[in-house]
Amino acid sequence: MNYSTSTVGEIVAGDYRTAQIFREFGLDFCCGGGAPVEEACAKKKVDSSLVLDALKGLDEKVSTGDNYNAWELDFLAEYIVSTHHSFVRGKLPEIGFYSNKVAHVHGSRHPELIEMYHLFEQLSVELSEHLQKEEDVLFPYIKELVRLKKNGEKLTTKPDFGTAANPVAMMKDEHETAGDIMEQIEQLSNGFTPPEDGCATYKVYFLNLEAFQKDLHKHVHLENNILFPKALALEEELKAE
Repeated sequence: MNYSTSTVGEIVAGDYRTAQIFREFGLDFCCGGGAPVEEACAKKKVDSSLVLDALKGLDEKVSTGDNYNAWELDFLAEYIVSTHHSFVRGKLPEIGFYSNKVAHVHGSRHPELIEMYHLFEQLSVELSEHLQKEEDVLFPYIKELVRLKKNGEKLTTKPDFGTAANPVAMMKDEHETAGDIMEQIEQLSNGFTPPEDGCATYKVYFLNLEAFQKDLHKHVHLENNILFPKALALEEELKAE
């Protein structure tokens, strides 16, 4: 792969190991995955030569892990639900509990915790609705497209939402909103670094937030950079003449 001309999302889709490099340099590979490396680096004032050297260094190592880019779309959609949707649904109430408790106990000395609490409450509501829309509307349609392709059939009827581009655009907008909220939380928490007077619950709270953000990045990447563009292309392929 030509790292200089490929977008960040394309690079991560081709080899998920590169996500860690982009993460280390503070570059967005999920919502901002459509930007070429040079552009992404310029936006964050990062030396692109350092990033490109790190990426090229991966070529000398043996690739491990799953090649999500090669998976069938119906299988990828199921994987996202069983892995990432399940993770989000399990973590939202847990982190919400910690967020409330820590804000209540330490909010007077660390007022940023109160803002973090309200931000996470907003995120919890929005993500819960978002996951349900994907599972009820978009993912079943993607699975139907895969079924038609396997059976050699054409797409002859339009769904209620017209074309997959409509719910995909909505989901991508909601991804960006969720990413923005988590970025605000990261900044307020000083990069998920608890203060010296932070209790054990405080530390567990921040560790959970960091893990949640990392999972969200991968979750959004799999949808924005692999599942959605391939689904749109498949829909076009299957449309009846």
